[in-house]
Amino acid sequence: MASTASSHGTHRILVASNRGPISYEVLEDGSLQARRGGGGLVSGLSAIGPDAGALWVCSALGEGDREAVRRGVGEDGVRMLDIDAAVHADAYNGIANSVLWFVHHMLYQTPLEPVFDQEFRRRWASYEAYNRAFARALADEAAEGAVVIVQDYHLTLVPGMLRELRPDLRIGHFSHTPWAPVDYFRMLPDDIAGQVLRGMLGADRLGFLTHRWADAFTACCEALVGGLGTTRVGVHGLGADADFLRGRSHEADVTERMAALREQIGEGPDGRARRAIVRVDRTELSKNIVRGLLAYRQLLEDRPEWRERVVHVAFAYPSRQDLAVYRDYTAAVRTLADEINSEYGTPGWTPVVLHVKDDFARSLAAYRLADVALVNPIRDGMNLVAKEVPVVSDEGCVLVLSREAGAYEELGEDAVAVNPYDVVGTARALHEALSLPAGERAERTKRLAAAATALPPAQWFLEQLRALEA
Repeated sequence: MASTASSHGTHRILVASNRGPISYEVLEDGSLQARRGGGGLVSGLSAIGPDAGALWVCSALGEGDREAVRRGVGEDGVRMLDIDAAVHADAYNGIANSVLWFVHHMLYQTPLEPVFDQEFRRRWASYEAYNRAFARALADEAAEGAVVIVQDYHLTLVPGMLRELRPDLRIGHFSHTPWAPVDYFRMLPDDIAGQVLRGMLGADRLGFLTHRWADAFTACCEALVGGLGTTRVGVHGLGADADFLRGRSHEADVTERMAALREQIGEGPDGRARRAIVRVDRTELSKNIVRGLLAYRQLLEDRPEWRERVVHVAFAYPSRQDLAVYRDYTAAVRTLADEINSEYGTPGWTPVVLHVKDDFARSLAAYRLADVALVNPIRDGMNLVAKEVPVVSDEGCVLVLSREAGAYEELGEDAVAVNPYDVVGTARALHEALSLPAGERAERTKRLAAAATALPPAQWFLEQLRALEA
């Protein structure tokens, strides 16, 4: 049943996402400390200006956030929802990250998983409740005819729920992940698969990062629910924020970390600086860090001329460590790096320099000095690292890029493409990348940087807004 006009809110533009632009921490003295986040949505909302009547609806994620909601502490333009912690855990870890993420990234070991039992159904009920809380908050806050853009796989049911509550709204949804092909998506129980698709189709318009993911979604709708109906589908390839990255990458803390990294990389037997193969990732299963390390080991085995002349600078920042499978994966990355160093290392050369503590300034330092960037995900909605490295590279960097990354659609022509499962092929690609003449490397980097920044975050958001308002 639609809301009456008198119960409508005042906000003209609303964004909904699991994580908001701000988070809170309870300090020892009981006071709350706020931390601001970054990213494309923050840039996009700032681009529309403070007078646009915008509101960001998000979830309270930790005890600090929940305490802020209880105390009525907040920020203009942000509404944080204090959803029951157990419901949020079931919805976020139990369904979004352990089921929907696994389906879209095709991560299941199918002889053993998934198992859609009664426990799954219990968690699914929490996912529904979590989505319903967002739909109700958006319905309460939105002005007549307002524009609402819902973000990602955490909130697939919101468009349909919100459409029932407020048919007057213009509703969009954007998927930051890949979308599974029909045969893999059908792994979900039939009623759940239909619920996800119909939930999404409650939107007027759906956005995806690449044509490949948009086409996969359309194919799922045609096979399972009879088509898209009146919902439109668009593609918006989120790009890197060139101005921010170039400015931030030349600040003093980045320069300091570059000096420290250069010292760790060191010089080869010829007295020249060693080459650096750089990767920067979360230890997310889809990022394929283990096979990347195996490919580097294969390079050292097959091409002994690179021994002592190259270092693999691998930043593998822990992710989702509350899930056992992610803890095990992080441990496997550490173990393999140690094995490579034991097998090939010499007193003056550490083949793999592994860092697991998140440090954005150090990541930017690595981007600047990389000779080769290894981006080899099994499957990735976009992969912004592939776009960021060419933008800040000092001397030019060869991008070794998985054909399964969304970024491949835009960058594949000037990258060295790899099949992410083929360790021998990836080792050959690393050799090719290391051997590329400096002039060609620089030219490729220029073209990559131009493609990578074609749709910067603010423009990416505004494009979706205009498409919905049209």
